[in-house]
Amino acid sequence: MVFPASFSHSASLQLSASFHGERTTSTLLPSSTSSNSCPFVGSQLAFSASLRGSKTMSPSRLVVYSRRLSGLEEAMKMRREREQRERSNTKFTRPLPLRRGRVSPRLPVPDDIPKPPYVSTKELPELASEHQFHDAEGIEKMRAACELAARVLQSAGELVKPSITTNEIDKAVHQMIIDAGAYPSPLGYGGFPKSVCTSVNECMCHGIPDSRQLQDGDIINIDVTVYLNGYHGDTSKTFLCGNVNDILKRLVKVTEECMEKGIAVCKDGASFKKIGKRIRYSVTLLCDWFPFGPYFR
Repeated sequence: MVFPASFSHSASLQLSASFHGERTTSTLLPSSTSSNSCPFVGSQLAFSASLRGSKTMSPSRLVVYSRRLSGLEEAMKMRREREQRERSNTKFTRPLPLRRGRVSPRLPVPDDIPKPPYVSTKELPELASEHQFHDAEGIEKMRAACELAARVLQSAGELVKPSITTNEIDKAVHQMIIDAGAYPSPLGYGGFPKSVCTSVNECMCHGIPDSRQLQDGDIINIDVTVYLNGYHGDTSKTFLCGNVNDILKRLVKVTEECMEKGIAVCKDGASFKKIGKRIRYSVTLLCDWFPFGPYFR
């Protein structure tokens, strides 16, 4: 057997294993102790195990191998450990849990604006079974839809401040989109009642705008999608509202960095899973997520 390990010669390692259906707790002790701390690389350990009850397995020898970290990985590990210690010494005020506000009626769209086919029904559209190939004209229309979505998102972000409601942001986004001759894609999608998604604090995505006022220290993700000339342009960004504490600032910063690294993978022929792997690897290097768990419980 091979176990990845990195600990000093004076340390012991507790393992849990199952032998023939019996649960066992094992202790690995180094065959020779030393005051020098260095990772095991092919070092022999004495292995003894006791099964549940009175059964005992005879001692044997076990070799533990470790993989030395690269310089970059070691530096990032040291950085994460330092930042985790700094965060553990800092107290943060837990925001109050979200409470749903009043959801106002959906806003009207002029009849002359082309609408996506799902608007007339509350059913979600089915995924197309055939591959889509876009010509130069289609790509230009796609680019125009995306550019409009980006402009609307930027304007919506400028509205973020304490005391404004997400319903007010929805009204502003709705008006900007229809003024450009486009349709707000979320409106009517599967029965969604609003023209934009606003996700505050612990709301992960697709939050419904309502009468709740943004509070100082909130974070809010605004998700804008427009339907223009037969194409959807979709974009979102998380904005800081007022004085946001350091742990939330870091959450937003690291998330954006990981997104950029995922975008950098995108090219002709790249698989979706490669994008996901790059983002996952970036999360591992850039941030230790464990401190965020207790913060949002």
